Amino acid sequence: MGSLQYCEHCGNRLCIYRVPLFSSLSEENLHQIASYIQHRSFEKGELLISEGESTDSLVIIHQGVVKAFRYTAAGREQILYLFSEGDFFGEQYLFSNLKATYNVEALSPVKICLLTKSHLHKVLLTHPEVAIKLISELGKRIAQMENTFQSMGIRDVDARVATLLLDFAERYGREAPGGTLINLPISREGMANYLGIARETLSRKLSKFEDDGLIQSLDLKTIQVKDSDSLEDLAGLS
Repeated sequence: MGSLQYCEHCGNRLCIYRVPLFSSLSEENLHQIASYIQHRSFEKGELLISEGESTDSLVIIHQGVVKAFRYTAAGREQILYLFSEGDFFGEQYLFSNLKATYNVEALSPVKICLLTKSHLHKVLLTHPEVAIKLISELGKRIAQMENTFQSMGIRDVDARVATLLLDFAERYGREAPGGTLINLPISREGMANYLGIARETLSRKLSKFEDDGLIQSLDLKTIQVKDSDSLEDLAGLS
């Protein structure tokens, strides 16, 4: 189980300052929300949430990366989302009696902030702009999920791999001579699971991209994007 700490542990510069959901609020209002928040810490490999559990808090990632996943009928892991610093999840369970529909596992040491259902409702009632942003985020996630299922059924593998690399470059990359360096948040096997393809298929596609000069695999955890324009063409984004 993750260890529980109150937000005073981190001082006032808390994760809520990093979350776009609360970006429109004043310093005074942010301090008020900070007084509601609790922190938990998890080690790599620990489960934050298990499928079927009841949950009553909005979870905000303060530090680290987690994956949301579930198992198919065949027992295969299917990664649904990756959440990193500033992201949040669990909001869909705060307005219904639904239980968690996926597991959430720490991919690194993780610190989270928790905002309970009652406190979140209080924030939404007094700050409708936060409610609007929350609805907007829910819409984006529905669109993302629809796109994922569409990709698995319609888009070719090259397009799916290129799209994932571009997404990782935007979220986890840093500019360097020769292109964007990506510190991969998940393993190659995890990437394959995320895309709904075999590990061997992913390896072949990455090798082809490297042979074509689009990327360079520096090690198992690091890829450099050398030709983002060509990746965008493959992904159908240009």
